[in-house]
Amino acid sequence: MRILAQVDADVTEALDGVTGDDWIRSGLIFLAAIVLSRLIQFAVTRVVSDENGSAVAFRLIGRGVGAAIVIIGFVYALASLGVRLGPVLGALGIGGLALAFGAQSILENFFSSILIQTRRPFHIGDQVEIGESTEGIVEDINFRVVVVRTFDGERVYVPASSVLDNPIVNVTARGPWRTTLPVGVAYGTDLYAARDVLLDAVGTVDGVLAAPPPEVWFESFGDSSLDFAIHVWHTPEMATRWRVRSDVGMAVTTALAEAGITIPFPQRTMWFGEADTE
Repeated sequence: MRILAQVDADVTEALDGVTGDDWIRSGLIFLAAIVLSRLIQFAVTRVVSDENGSAVAFRLIGRGVGAAIVIIGFVYALASLGVRLGPVLGALGIGGLALAFGAQSILENFFSSILIQTRRPFHIGDQVEIGESTEGIVEDINFRVVVVRTFDGERVYVPASSVLDNPIVNVTARGPWRTTLPVGVAYGTDLYAARDVLLDAVGTVDGVLAAPPPEVWFESFGDSSLDFAIHVWHTPEMATRWRVRSDVGMAVTTALAEAGITIPFPQRTMWFGEADTE
């Protein structure tokens, strides 16, 4: 409060001896700052393309530079009127610091959004996984949140800072996606024959890519079965992942049944030992 009172006193004292020419010169300085600010924003809008949201970040930077120019112009306009700038700048600094503390969360999301829009780990329309709880299609990236539409149809607003604080998986960024499906066969089964049956079955499924080719690997000796891992490749969309996994499972079950190969259910053999006859 003392600083603000001092600023008011300095401004009042300085304006007592101001002439009409001083007012005109000060007004021209401030007007020039406003015009220069608008020119910078217009130039950024015309130069930067509107591709994948990058223009939004550059327009934001242009607005920030424009606002800084207007503030500088205002300060110089006051200086031309003879107002002492020290107390004014001190009051602006204290006010800005208080505002920054009060809007810490907003500023954190604001700058995180700029990083997302400039580094572009994903684009609008990409299918992403953010952390462990958010999975869906990116609908919008604004100055505070990333809007994701989940595969259940819900719209999730993820704070930009939370996006950067969590692992980001861009499902659609790198092309084909691999799905692994485990399957077990009964002990005593010819494993080479079982592998051939599994390969033939998955090769007929619509949506399974020929390159990279499907793979069937023996994985482990399970408690009740000999376990294989089936690897198939397909396009990365979530709907395709679900459909291909379902079709592969049904094709494998049918092929094994036709070949007379059993998929065992979990079982336990209990042995109580020999009875004591004495």
